[in-house]
Amino acid sequence: MDLFKTKGVVYKPVKDVNLGPDSTEFYLQANVKAPRMAGIVVKIFTWLLESIFGGFLLYILKGNNLIHKHITNADLEESPLYVPLHQFEDQKEQEVKCLDSALTSPEKVHLAIDCLPTTTLEKSVNGTKPSFHRWTIMDYFGAYTSQDITPNMVAERFIASVGESSKPPLQMGFFINYNVEDILKQANESTLRYHKGEPISVLDGVLVAIKDEIDCLPYPTTGGTKWLHKQRPCLNDACCVKRLRLCGAILVGKTNMHELGAGTSGINPHYGASRNPYDVNRIAGGSSSGSASVVSAGLCPIALGVDGGGSVRMPAALCGVVGLKPTFGRIPHDGVLPLNWTVGMVGILAGTVEDSLIAYAAISAEIPSHLPSSLPAKINLPLLPLTKSLSDIKLAKYGKWFDDCSDDVRICCSHALSKLHGRYGWKIEDVTLPEIEEMRLAHYVTIASECHASLDSFRNKYGRDLAEFGWDARVAVKIYGAFSSMEYIKAQKMRNRQLQFHHQIFSTADVIVSPTTAVTAYQIQNDALKTGELDYVNGAALIRYSIAGNFLGLPAVTVPVGYDKSGLPIGLQFIGKPWAEATLIHLAFAMQSICLSEYRKPIIFYDLLRKN
Repeated sequence: MDLFKTKGVVYKPVKDVNLGPDSTEFYLQANVKAPRMAGIVVKIFTWLLESIFGGFLLYILKGNNLIHKHITNADLEESPLYVPLHQFEDQKEQEVKCLDSALTSPEKVHLAIDCLPTTTLEKSVNGTKPSFHRWTIMDYFGAYTSQDITPNMVAERFIASVGESSKPPLQMGFFINYNVEDILKQANESTLRYHKGEPISVLDGVLVAIKDEIDCLPYPTTGGTKWLHKQRPCLNDACCVKRLRLCGAILVGKTNMHELGAGTSGINPHYGASRNPYDVNRIAGGSSSGSASVVSAGLCPIALGVDGGGSVRMPAALCGVVGLKPTFGRIPHDGVLPLNWTVGMVGILAGTVEDSLIAYAAISAEIPSHLPSSLPAKINLPLLPLTKSLSDIKLAKYGKWFDDCSDDVRICCSHALSKLHGRYGWKIEDVTLPEIEEMRLAHYVTIASECHASLDSFRNKYGRDLAEFGWDARVAVKIYGAFSSMEYIKAQKMRNRQLQFHHQIFSTADVIVSPTTAVTAYQIQNDALKTGELDYVNGAALIRYSIAGNFLGLPAVTVPVGYDKSGLPIGLQFIGKPWAEATLIHLAFAMQSICLSEYRKPIIFYDLLRKN
């Protein structure tokens, strides 16, 4: 292919790059050259990729989408950084409570309750009553302890609601698997504990859904496929699931996801499309699509997802809920499908910031001692009643990147940020974050190569019977195998380079702020339901602001801040310093407090604590 070789970029040394607001660094917009394909078109394209012409087609695709120019043939002087593990540095976070590493998960949850505001969500900070709010963990706990309702009654309502939502005309596609008998067994045990006055924690009897990329007994872990669970049986709970179970949570099943996490729509040809509760004809986002959708629809106050490329934050934003992705290594990855081990991270989807804090306390852990660290990474929880006391907070904003989105998203997020500044006086600093699109390409090379290497352990299976893959996943697997070791290494050089840029930004700022997605949820088209779809243009817009959290292992959170002209949710994202989750949660809580009175009820919503 040397005849068609594209000249690569020669990247200047990091020290010579100006990150200030007056920088002349060029902002490269996404240059995705791939038409949307579904139905018969994606089948034809798949056959071509798998034919003798496949190698040439892949070469052309990589070239047209600038991978050759910015990665393959690029010249970078940085050494490669293969894993984004961060040495612990005490960030001197304000208004926090530090947890003892010896505490159990129920004990951590108990301390998290002490960090919550004393007022309920019935009133926002300025005293106005919200038009809508989802039931919280504390709402469930209060109802259970007062005997107004029991976990068993809630479980029965949940089972009925999921059954209704699975049938026409809704077909919401919330779950891949749920077990009525197991749910009722857990609910009965929780009800008995409340009857005795002995709940384990405030999570006792609270419904929690788990993305089908995380091991949770008694369910198989499919990864959204029809075959993976046959090759890799689920033998135990994942570590994060064990911690929730120790707190008494009712684990209600495995949520739907984009097959292998290989897309952003959440349309799964095997298990159905996960639909958005704000408009059932639109996507929930992916790949933690079902987890976002069940929280948005009121079926669970919290759910777990896995975020390898915005896969928690993106669907959270599209479905109007909170999405928290902690620092790489903060939550043990044991029992999670090893599809992308240097970019993937267990994350939390929740109806409120407060509930994300409780879940975070339950499943987080100090960094294991065998990992490189100058000190153990202690766990701080934010004291939310004191959020207003935070002083001298600086939010870094890269204007060209921030504004690279739809008008509705730009106007809504800019307005929310202005209100945050006006309410708290926190300073917004203009900066330049260079090579954002180049980082997206490097992340794609990385996540694709890691997924391909992971699937190689099952090569006999998927090499023999590709018919068990959805058509869009077949294309993804073929593309994932198209990257060379040299391209992978150069992508890791870009990781090192970008981490240096971000460290420089964080030397003067506490967080980086951006929209969560560049567009709101788009329409589900019928031709995609049986084959899946390839829509890399929308995919690039959805993932635009997510990459640093995954590629660089940084913590990030999205919080709903408004709606577009069609009434679809919009999220604002805060990206933080390593191990500084408490500061992020403080800021997300502040933003939520401002927007709370304007939150809207989804079209599809189940009230599991209703009085009747």
